[in-house]
Amino acid sequence: MLLASVFSTTKKPSSSGILAQSHDGQKSCKMEVVTARSKTPVVLLAVDDDPTSLELIEATLAQDGLEILTETDPVRALRLISSRRPQIVISDLMMPGLTGMELLSEIVRLDSTIDVLLLTAHYSTQAAVEAIQKGASDYLNKPVDTRQLRHKVDQLIAEGRRRQSTSHLDSELLRAYEHRGIIGRSPLMLEVFDRVERIAAHYRNVLVCGPTGTGKELVAKALHQASPVACGPFVVCNAAAIPENLLESELFGHVRGAFTGATQDKPGLFEAAHGGTILLDEIGDMPLQAQTKLLRVVQHQEMQRVGASGTRKINVRIVAATHRDLRAMVADRTFREDLFFRLGMVEIRLPSLADRKEDLPLLLRYFVQKFGNAYNKRLEGFTRKAEIAMTRYAWPGNVRELEGAVGAAAMLAEPPLIDLDDLPQQILMAPSAASNRNSLSELKLSMEDVRIFHAHRVVRSLNGDKVRAAQVLDISRATLYRLLAKSEPQSSC
Repeated sequence: MLLASVFSTTKKPSSSGILAQSHDGQKSCKMEVVTARSKTPVVLLAVDDDPTSLELIEATLAQDGLEILTETDPVRALRLISSRRPQIVISDLMMPGLTGMELLSEIVRLDSTIDVLLLTAHYSTQAAVEAIQKGASDYLNKPVDTRQLRHKVDQLIAEGRRRQSTSHLDSELLRAYEHRGIIGRSPLMLEVFDRVERIAAHYRNVLVCGPTGTGKELVAKALHQASPVACGPFVVCNAAAIPENLLESELFGHVRGAFTGATQDKPGLFEAAHGGTILLDEIGDMPLQAQTKLLRVVQHQEMQRVGASGTRKINVRIVAATHRDLRAMVADRTFREDLFFRLGMVEIRLPSLADRKEDLPLLLRYFVQKFGNAYNKRLEGFTRKAEIAMTRYAWPGNVRELEGAVGAAAMLAEPPLIDLDDLPQQILMAPSAASNRNSLSELKLSMEDVRIFHAHRVVRSLNGDKVRAAQVLDISRATLYRLLAKSEPQSSC
């Protein structure tokens, strides 16, 4: 993997999976800090069919806090990697049974966070570039320069420690700005969090409004979790996704013989939610006939199955959600006024992502870590240009669109950073992003400018390792330093 400074090109953190609730999160956080400070030994595996080479590596790298394993058989080494999960693997390139390049591919597939150093007695720039592109941290000559090897391993250990420490800090930061699974620190979202906590114990019916993709279902879940019926069921009904002729049956159930195909009694979603909460998503798309029956449930907490002669008492908290303007629909007589006033006694309005831009960096961190874990990639964030494009994009689809965009980019990205070309087309084609995406072919640069641009880019990709950059570029170090001494062309950004 190409090494990158944790904070060099991105404003990091991110989180993974479902965030813990605040009380549990504090316990987990405390345990993580203790683990980080204890500095458990780093495990390094050296693989070479030459035992003498392994003895040299072991003697060179011996130090406190580093457990060194050795293996002469690359196939056995792969099994050892699978069971011990070393942080660093040093492997010879040419070995019988499995080459170092093949071993590298297997390691990356197994765990892309393992740093791999390849050693070879037959150095070539092409092989070095290929190894780094496939995920190697570096590619060194044999016989091994012991000082260079020790320095490189020390760098990898320090980088691993920084990643571990930063991961803990990221998790702590996201916990600080997480409320029952919702990420936010903007004043508008803090107001939403406060409103959820104040009404959760008392509400019977709540209306959650906001543009599509703003997290209305997450707010409904937060209300349920903070309510006295948190241990009861949480049932979701998307009114827009159910055909009109089936909606009443889905909501209220039916009795045998109520209509063609009703061969037995069937409870509806309201009965399934008894003792808990039901989310009526996209309630603005509910037909008027179903609204009439829903009004009885809202008013009297009783419902009637389709085809039944009697009613049933239920105990259900109702959260209705919509992206539509229900007041305008009431004026147009497409939504019942009495139902609107019953559901809208308490209203929570969610802001669009454009209105809570302060939350964008935090959300980016969360989704990068989430999808990095999902795809088993060590992703640390975005390159500067990619981050600028993500920040300037308007996000009409709000948080849902942001999640999809980061997920798609993470799938394409080569660790450790998501680059501009990994982003979805709608972001790249947006005017704000397009202005930052000028290619060299569109710029009026001299050949010397092109050489300077490329030299800077290679050095960045190798995390500032100028010795390796000179080898990759096939130029002398003096020539590289001369190119780097000149400013990178402005238009390359």
